[in-house]
Amino acid sequence: MTYIITLTTTLFIISQIVMTLAMLVSKKSHTDREKNSPFECGFDPKKSSRIPFSLQFFLIALIFLIFDIEIAFLIPMIISLSLSNIKMWSLTSGFFLLILTIGLFHEWNEGSLNWTN
Repeated sequence: MTYIITLTTTLFIISQIVMTLAMLVSKKSHTDREKNSPFECGFDPKKSSRIPFSLQFFLIALIFLIFDIEIAFLIPMIISLSLSNIKMWSLTSGFFLLILTIGLFHEWNEGSLNWTN
């Protein structure tokens, strides 16, 4: 019985020594401010967080989300073509695409799609 306790204690001590040595050997020798700081989309996280944010990035993200959701609606419409009446499907699809086209022209006329402004 004492043999098992001695063996277990010895293995535990050896494993602790190996883990401690591995931690000391693998530790970084120098720290770099840029590598240790979190990446914040091109903004320096050490400065004030109240710097002005370009509204154009927000508008482009919003337009992307709108047209991304459009795809989520268009794919089931194509799949439901074989399950529904062709007149009703054409009317619904045409109305949906008309709304999206009007929205696209409105954004175009408003200037939201211009990257240079």
